[in-house]
Amino acid sequence: MREKDWSGCHIPLVTPFKDDLSIDEDGLRRLVDYFIEEEKVSGLVPCGTTGESPTLSHEEHNRVIDIVVKHTRGRVPVIAGTGSNSTDEAIFMTRHAEDAGADATLQVCPYYNKPTQSGLIAHFEAIAGASRLPMIIYNIPGRTGRNIEPETLIKLSEIDNIIGLKDAANDINQTMAILRATMNGPKTFYVLSGEDAITFPIMTLGGHGTICAVGNVIGREFTEMVRLVIKEGDIEKAREIHYRMLPTVNALFIETNPVPVKEAMNMMGLPAGPLRLPLVPMQPKNRELLRQCLVEIGRLKA
Repeated sequence: MREKDWSGCHIPLVTPFKDDLSIDEDGLRRLVDYFIEEEKVSGLVPCGTTGESPTLSHEEHNRVIDIVVKHTRGRVPVIAGTGSNSTDEAIFMTRHAEDAGADATLQVCPYYNKPTQSGLIAHFEAIAGASRLPMIIYNIPGRTGRNIEPETLIKLSEIDNIIGLKDAANDINQTMAILRATMNGPKTFYVLSGEDAITFPIMTLGGHGTICAVGNVIGREFTEMVRLVIKEGDIEKAREIHYRMLPTVNALFIETNPVPVKEAMNMMGLPAGPLRLPLVPMQPKNRELLRQCLVEIGRLKA
């Protein structure tokens, strides 16, 4: 497989809804253009956690990926979220994404059924063997109930089309173990932060960028921070962005993602719309704290 550069700041897109909770397809196209043309992000990730994927039907899931791939027109890579706790379902959705023209796939750790580490290896091996798409594994034990251990990830990194990790384990020691074991391998194994508040330290340890929910709101700032570390090696300027954005990052996780992210986007006039149950609107006091953070960084007027 020809190696491609997957470093950078990739945006896990919200799925914008209309008032009747149907998908806002025109709004989704607007977001694609906005993040590519104005925020200058490195890539787009439809149907991830931030896209409320658990509430999308299979038909809606496939439709969102179709729209994003088609409207992106190759301007940036599209990494389609096609993971599931059912291996057969993940393969089905991955094959659709491949047929649609996605550039890669994001595969979440199987949730709820809590497989052993051997089961996780078998799951990801089966998906990798069923598609030619490059695969990024998504480890987020706080949501899935199962950590993908470093030894498991290191073994999986040896598979040709498993090319990276979205690391949302929030364990720097684990991140370092993975980076140490893979940094001198025969291919680049891309470790992308999935814990937005520690994207900067992960990159200074050797990480390659981020797939960041907050990028829906502060995509240009995170894109610049990633560029400064990865391309320029300018740690001091990147650190300044990290600390300047940190209060906003924390506010964007004051309630369950993507509740604050969608609220912030609605404040900024971006298409996001309402949430699907069981997610509900923000508490007023948290909404006001978020609004103040957006004013402080210049994303909203006072």
